[in-house]
Amino acid sequence: MPTVVRNETSERDALLAYLEAQRGGVRRAVLGLTDAQASSRPSASGMNLAGLVKHVARTEESWVQGLLLGHEDKKGNEADYVDGFRLLEGETVAGLLEEYARIGRETEEAVLSLPDLEVAVPLPDAPWNPPGMKVSARWILLHLVEETARHAGHADVIRESLDGRTAFALVAEAAQRGKPMG
Repeated sequence: MPTVVRNETSERDALLAYLEAQRGGVRRAVLGLTDAQASSRPSASGMNLAGLVKHVARTEESWVQGLLLGHEDKKGNEADYVDGFRLLEGETVAGLLEEYARIGRETEEAVLSLPDLEVAVPLPDAPWNPPGMKVSARWILLHLVEETARHAGHADVIRESLDGRTAFALVAEAAQRGKPMG
């Protein structure tokens, strides 16, 4: 646990606080890296830090803006899914972090605008979703905390593999730079 989540004021606030803490873990993993370093793959896995930032940002946007709020979803095809794990020409880690920050703000605004966390939406048809299942806003937020935390853990391992920097060292560095990151 490299950071302590702030004290919450309600269930909704707690879910948003824990999601933000996990976002911070993902953001810290790319702190001080070049685009090339963040795109490198230091293991047999195809995962890289830039791709993880891009993936968690787009996943959060899809679940909240696309599914929960019913706005147009940018899912695309299989090639788009694969491209969602790497920097494309013209993309930068800095740009992805700005996009992730915007998505985080939009998530908070969306969640705070809901009448309650019982708002339910049907899951889309997919082989991994039970047919006809509906999920609440609460379920979506818990899923995003779970998904982001899982990838923040991947990011910790990848970052340490790149240069030996651990999450604790990156928390300290972020604080020194005046960039508390979750």
